[in-house]
Amino acid sequence: MNAMKRLLWWLLAGSVGGVNRGRILEELFQTPHNANELSKLMVLDYKTIRHHLEILEKNRLIISTGSGYGKMFFPSELLEENKLVFDEIWGQIGKKQIKDEPPKGE
Repeated sequence: MNAMKRLLWWLLAGSVGGVNRGRILEELFQTPHNANELSKLMVLDYKTIRHHLEILEKNRLIISTGSGYGKMFFPSELLEENKLVFDEIWGQIGKKQIKDEPPKGE
């Protein structure tokens, strides 16, 4: 197993918040967003989104441009080069976990 595959398994399946990190990456592959936009799209607290963005950026899976409130996030070149690995792992764990979650408020 290569290093990127191990990293993605750990960040998406092996740690708390992995599903939200996977959802963030899925969104960023579609369109760059700032934290506020992601918070609204994903119906998650802004601070939660910021926390996950920091983890993803620290692990070189995303990059950002700009500063402050308007700071935009994009998939990193490293992640783009390993999109098939992300798709493989997310296909195995992400979609299933989202589907199995109870509706919000329960």
